[in-house]
Amino acid sequence: MEGKWLIADRDLNEREGLKWLLKTSSIPVTDITLASDFQEFILKFEKECPDIVLMELDMISKGEWSTFRELMQIYDPILLLTSAEATFERARMAIDMQALDLMIKPFSTTKVKTAFQKASRNLGRSTPFTNGSNTYKDLSYEALFLPQVSTTENYNLAAFQTESVEMISTLHSFLTDYSFNELHGSFALTDMVILLFKEKCQNSSEQCQKAMRKWEEEFSDPLAIVIFNDRNSTKSLNQKYLETRKMLEFTYYKGYRQLVEFEHSLNWIHMDPFLDPPEQRDWVDMLTALDIENIKKWLYDEFLLLKEPYPAPGLVRIRLTSILAQIRRYMKTYQLNEDSTYEMEYRTIFNSILYDTVLYRTVQNLILFIQKIFHGAETMSESLIQDPIARGISFMEGHFSNKNLRLEDVANYVDRNPSYFSHLFITKTGSSFTEVLAGIRLKEAKRLLIETRKPVKEIALLVGYQNANYFSRMFREAYDMSPREFRMQKMNKM
Repeated sequence: MEGKWLIADRDLNEREGLKWLLKTSSIPVTDITLASDFQEFILKFEKECPDIVLMELDMISKGEWSTFRELMQIYDPILLLTSAEATFERARMAIDMQALDLMIKPFSTTKVKTAFQKASRNLGRSTPFTNGSNTYKDLSYEALFLPQVSTTENYNLAAFQTESVEMISTLHSFLTDYSFNELHGSFALTDMVILLFKEKCQNSSEQCQKAMRKWEEEFSDPLAIVIFNDRNSTKSLNQKYLETRKMLEFTYYKGYRQLVEFEHSLNWIHMDPFLDPPEQRDWVDMLTALDIENIKKWLYDEFLLLKEPYPAPGLVRIRLTSILAQIRRYMKTYQLNEDSTYEMEYRTIFNSILYDTVLYRTVQNLILFIQKIFHGAETMSESLIQDPIARGISFMEGHFSNKNLRLEDVANYVDRNPSYFSHLFITKTGSSFTEVLAGIRLKEAKRLLIETRKPVKEIALLVGYQNANYFSRMFREAYDMSPREFRMQKMNKM
């Protein structure tokens, strides 16, 4: 299906390069529009109404973010995002916008083409595809998607999903040819196939289990099945479909190769997606001590021992990127970020957190990556004199909540004389130890003010200030407003 594209990037060479890659690909395109800044993007978006948007996140200021988000929510184009920063904040933005892909610069031609093809496929399937007619007697796709469309009968609904989206068409053909009893129809969607069993069918679960076994005999792609089997339900087909789709997100926790049958609505619980100061300090200590066993235990306890009700998968992904941010700081301490091998593996883990469909796999990949950077850190320790300032700042970022943290503590950690370390600190950073520590504390305070409802007095303690009045005075000097005024300002913009 041909589509209109809008490519927004501040760099002329990036814009033209992305346009050239798109034009020289086999992807059907009706029009390509370019924008060099956010204002131009808004004007061209409203004029052209593109089907697919490729947007550089770094060109959107904090004040413009809400405008961009609202525009995407209203028009709902297929969204590809780019950034020069492989940070947890960029990952959180991509998750928040439900972007199809987040590409970190510098791009590889293969990565860009893969993203383009993925976007084109999704555009082609934005209207669900079928083999033949999309209507079964009194049913159509509209009955699944529109709440106002009613049906004359009650149906049990089963959703089949492959781990690879590219296999959905094959799955649909397989299920169409499979001999089901009391089957009313099948509907192929972009990422799953829906089967409707007649209400009188008593063994839909057994039939689906047998179909899964036969699928696994013929194909290697893992399969997950969810069945809405409330025989007394008065819910519409659309309601059943929405709840079944939501239930399929359980594959993130439970994995594939299984069937889940449910009768009641799924509700996620809330979890704080960010590491609090004590958790940050724990991670700094575990990384510094190369304590892989406690890291494994922490990750297993936090993510692999979860029980129902589960937190929303998006929150778990954000929490994992928060951990990855701590690992990133550790890599910089040992200059591992300057090694292309470690940098490539870091980006692989970053993408695994964002897009991997099974949590267990992401956690295992993260543990393997940490083991590799520990080996790299040990090697670097033997061959290089570590930058004491980088190590000191990393230590401060992990211990800023300690109200008694002193220059002497940090100097002792990096094995330097306090006076010499203070001189070196100012020479390297251009700021004093006290100024840098205050900056770290106030940055964390801003996050807590935005993302939590904790009172200002409690936030002051969490970031290392025993006196709330002194904290408020420091905050006002830094940002020209009180903590409460800052919180209200951010809340009004949301």
